[in-house]
Formats: sequence, structure tokens, C-alpha cells
Amino acid sequence: MSGEKPEFLRFTGHHAFTQRLVLSTLTGRPIHISKIRSASPTHPGLAPHEISFLRLLEAVTNGSVIDVSYSGTTLTYQPGLITGTVAGAGASVGDVIEHVLPANNTRGVTYFLLPLALLAPFSKAHMNVRFSGPGVITAATHSTGDISVDTLRTAVLPLYRLFGIPPARIELRVLARSCAGPHGRGGGGLVELRFASQVRLPKTLHLNRRPGRIRRIRGVAYCTGVSASHNGRMITATRGVLNTLVSDVHVAAQYDPSPLVGDKGGIKKKIGIGFGLSLVAESSAEGVVYSADVVAPPEGGVLPEDIGTRCAYQLLEIIAQGGCVTAASATTVLTLMAMGSEDVGRLRLGREVMGREETIGLARDLKTFGASSWGVRDVDDDDDEESGDLLISVKGTGVGNIGRKVA
Repeated sequence: MSGEKPEFLRFTGHHAFTQRLVLSTLTGRPIHISKIRSASPTHPGLAPHEISFLRLLEAVTNGSVIDVSYSGTTLTYQPGLITGTVAGAGASVGDVIEHVLPANNTRGVTYFLLPLALLAPFSKAHMNVRFSGPGVITAATHSTGDISVDTLRTAVLPLYRLFGIPPARIELRVLARSCAGPHGRGGGGLVELRFASQVRLPKTLHLNRRPGRIRRIRGVAYCTGVSASHNGRMITATRGVLNTLVSDVHVAAQYDPSPLVGDKGGIKKKIGIGFGLSLVAESSAEGVVYSADVVAPPEGGVLPEDIGTRCAYQLLEIIAQGGCVTAASATTVLTLMAMGSEDVGRLRLGREVMGREETIGLARDLKTFGASSWGVRDVDDDDDEESGDLLISVKGTGVGNIGRKVA
């Protein structure tokens, strides 16, 4: 009956905020989130980046109803249809939705790009969004652990090919780079995502083979507003660690001036100054990549050589964790597997990746939204008895794209 109130799925706290909103949008199940930082005496309720994400969600959907309490500690969300970039859905610059991030934003732009890329394959039209404003941080973030746009572009987006979504139709443009500004707030970068590949249902994934051996390592060293020699120093330190293990190592250098951002008085100042490094190791097994991200803290005091060495060792640690998917991309891959056709897909994960709070939380949230429980067992390869990897079985829910049918 039309007069019946929708049955809300209830959650508490601000953890997995974007994840639950994405699952709600994909499955069409309304949610109610309470006690959002209710115990905080100084900053209760939704944070600036969470409010900005709600506005983004409203721009790329049609018919969504978002209700936030006066204190910001309670949220109800009734999802609408994922429309993408269509007339009347928020597009303001040609065929691109312009989304401005506030100056007090402390999260990297990948905080918004990762959930947006999960919604894009199920959109009615192409998903073209440009992130601008004083709050855009393209680098990795030191305090919140967000990955950089380079890692997203080279280590996460290519995995969509495994689900029948061609990466050739996914473009991530970094028009202006930026690191986190003073106290980790703001950056002033400019990033544009163009996702032109919509599918009816993601393909069932079977990524349960051996991870293989590392055949080459690629990366990007970036700096904004500091001497361009920082890139060379980071690259030299990185190669000093990795060249003894892999002969094919190539790290590109990217230098950008620091962005100019105006304040309320009209005075422009430089923010987003810093440097960092993104590394990606490609395995001999198809579709298996490992990534690492290290960035200098906003307060400085770290040498470029330390960043290069630290990122190289971090990459080696992530490779040692095993599995076919790293922690940076596990949530994306497992969510797409759960949204695919009603068949059982398999994914090989390292124990440390499976044991992370985010991975366990995703399994619980998917079950709450009606998906099947995961099957977990040890790998049974004769040669890999001591690998410690786990084989995760995920049954798809067959949600698919109800807005646009693709043959």
C-alpha cells in the first residue's frame, strides 16, 4: 500500500558511513543511522566531508530523500534511482556535475571517488563528476589513511575489467594536484571522473588462482609547491630498495605548483603544499596488483628519502600479505561480487586483509542488506600449504542496473 511507511535498516555510529549509503542506494533499502558522534563534546553529528558526500549522492540520484536531525546525530536516507549525469540531475558544466568540497574537508578526494565508482556501473547515464573547490586533496592523507588518486587510477579502477566493465571507458583526470593543507584541511586540487561504462549485471568473478610473482613495479612521485628535486630524491631512495628485488622499476615524477585558494576577504593564498609517493606492483597473474601510498605529513619535518624508503618497504609488506587483492581494493571487489549475477564467485585474500575491521564490517553490512553470508576456507593448493591465504566465496544478489538495460 502506498500509505505504508518504509521499513528502515538501522545502524549506529559514523563508521562505514559511505559504504552503508552506497549499499542502500544499490539495493533500494532505506536506512536510519543514529548516534553519529553523539558522545563528542565539541563536534557532534555529521562531519563536513560526510555532509558533502550526502550532497554528492543527492546530485547523482533522482528521488532520494535525506533527512538529518537538528543536531546532525541522526540521519534517515531513502534511496532513489541512480541517474548519473542527466538533465536536471545536478549537471552544471556541460555534461559534468560540478561538486565543490569545502575548505574544512580533511578527507582525500578518493573518499568520494571510491563510492562514486561503485555506483557508476549501475547508473542510468554516464557518471561524469568534477571535484573542485578549496577542499580537494588529491594526495594520500596522513591522518585518515585515504589513498591517492594515482593509486585509485592504477590499482583499483583497472580491476573493474574483471567484472566486464572495460577500463578504457573509465577516465580519471587530475587537472590540479594538491596535498593536505595546514592541520590536514583543504587542498585546492581539481579532479574529474568520467565513467562511461554502465552494465546490466557485473560478471561473476573467479580470482582464486596463485598470486604469481612480481614482474614489474610502477609508481608516481608527486610534489606540489616544493622543490622538484624532492621527486628525484624519493625515486632514488625507492629504487635503492626495490632494484635488488625487481629489475623493471619505473617511477614517474609529477611536479605541480601549489594551488591558490581565496579566503572570505578575497585574499588568495597557497595551500596544499607537500609531496608523496604511490607505488604499484604488477604480478605475473592477470588482475593481481599490489599498491602502497605514503605522503609527508602537513606539518612537514620528513625527508623525501624517508618517504621513498618507507613506501618501498610498505609495498613489500603488502605483497607479503598475499592474496590476489589488497586492502585498498578489497571493499570495491567484494561489493561488486555481491551485486553481480546470482552465482558464486571466489576470491583469494590474505589473512590480514580478511581480518581487517573494514572487511568484516562489509560482510556484516551486506548480510543486513539481504546478501548471502560469505564462505571462508583455507586455500587447498598443494604448493601453497604455508601461504596462509583464504578463499572467500560470495554469492551475487542479482541487483544489477534497473535504470539502464545493456545487452
